[in-house]
Amino acid sequence: MSEITRVLKTFIGYLKRPDLYPELGRKIIKNTVNRGNAFKGKEKTNSWAAERAISQEEAVLKLFGLETGAFRKDYAEVLRTAEQKEKACPVKMGGPGALELIYYACEFTNAKNVVETGVAYGWSSLASLLSLAKRNGTLYSSDMPYLAQDGDQYVGYVVPQNLKSNWKLFRFADKESLPKIFAENSVFDVLHYDSDKSYNGRIWAYNELYKHLKKGGVFISDDIGDNSAYQDFCEKNSIETMVVKYEGKYIGVFVK
Repeated sequence: MSEITRVLKTFIGYLKRPDLYPELGRKIIKNTVNRGNAFKGKEKTNSWAAERAISQEEAVLKLFGLETGAFRKDYAEVLRTAEQKEKACPVKMGGPGALELIYYACEFTNAKNVVETGVAYGWSSLASLLSLAKRNGTLYSSDMPYLAQDGDQYVGYVVPQNLKSNWKLFRFADKESLPKIFAENSVFDVLHYDSDKSYNGRIWAYNELYKHLKKGGVFISDDIGDNSAYQDFCEKNSIETMVVKYEGKYIGVFVK
């Protein structure tokens, strides 16, 4: 699909969905007036992140006092099936991230309520749900419809059917989804951010999510090297954070 075709399909998709008009307005501003916003402070934060980055295994041990080895062994069959489903999927989306970090954050907090932004195939959702299912907890997910490709039916594709009863999926932009989620549940054990990559989008979401994170809860944000939003948020709120380097990217994680 060419870039022009993708943009046109996306725009037509928005026009068909009046409930998404607020996000369409934000997208237009983000891609015109605020084009540089996505990379604001990128160089500064990449230097900052590189200085303190550790492995996922180190972070899980230091923050949660847990070893990560059992995850791949205990859920080998589930993960193998998920990998096969991803390979067979006709629509390409984001692949798995630091699954152990998410899973053990849920284990550490004995999580019953988790919120995430960004779903795609559902790898992060799967990691959370494998833990939440032990306590009959609930995962609340925010994910925009895939307007440029016919991919909506594949959102959460790798999540097995037996875990879906513990999952609530909200198909709007974060600014619409999160208020709906917070109206259903106001306090969360784990927060995982992996959606709007712009500086302004991150700052807005970080502040909203942080207010709903319980004391002792875990905050995780993917791709913090895109811009300085995560670093600025942590410094403004005097938060001591760890930085995980995973597959060439940086993830921020801290316990509130």
